[in-house]
Amino acid sequence: MAELWMVAGPIGNLGDLSPRASEILQAATLWIVEDTRVSSRLAAHLGVKPVYKVLNDHTSPARVQALADEIESHEQAALLTDAGTPGISDPGAELVQACLERDIRVDGIPGPSAVTFALSVCGFYAQRFAFLGFLPRKAGDIQRTLAPFAENSMTLVLFESPHRLTKAARMWADALGNRRVVVARELTKRHQELWRGTLEELAGAPREWKGEITVVIEGHRRLIVE
Repeated sequence: MAELWMVAGPIGNLGDLSPRASEILQAATLWIVEDTRVSSRLAAHLGVKPVYKVLNDHTSPARVQALADEIESHEQAALLTDAGTPGISDPGAELVQACLERDIRVDGIPGPSAVTFALSVCGFYAQRFAFLGFLPRKAGDIQRTLAPFAENSMTLVLFESPHRLTKAARMWADALGNRRVVVARELTKRHQELWRGTLEELAGAPREWKGEITVVIEGHRRLIVE
């Protein structure tokens, strides 16, 4: 019976790959990945040469179905995102559904995630949180997306491009008020940084941001009043 494994891979440091994840990836003859250039480095680390197929935001529904058909011809297949846990902020759920419709067994290997890493070190209340992924770019769309959280105590986690971070922070502050925020940059990598401040401070920070960015915004209960 064919199996699809949702494998959480490193978000930067290859040492975070679990022994169980390594075992599954070494056994899987088919890897379905976002970018072969990224996954090939992981394959080289493990000393394996799988067949690669690509699944990303540009993959058509027809191609997703074709990938599910290909999984049926392999004893074990693995789905990997470029970093962290697959199925979060990527089209992995569509492939999972296609596999379930074919009675292909779907299982997972837990592990690294930028979302849970950032939540664990932010110092904010994280029993209830909302992951918003990448927000829209336009101010009006951002305002509509964040409006339900303006007076909500949930901690917010989102991704943002380093090139848009300062401008985006201005719009977040306009929508939510001046809350505490943590910018988690390049998590687990050599230049990891946890920047702490407020949304107003982030919007006015005179610096150029670089690398992969995860943002944690504190909930309404500790709203800062100027």
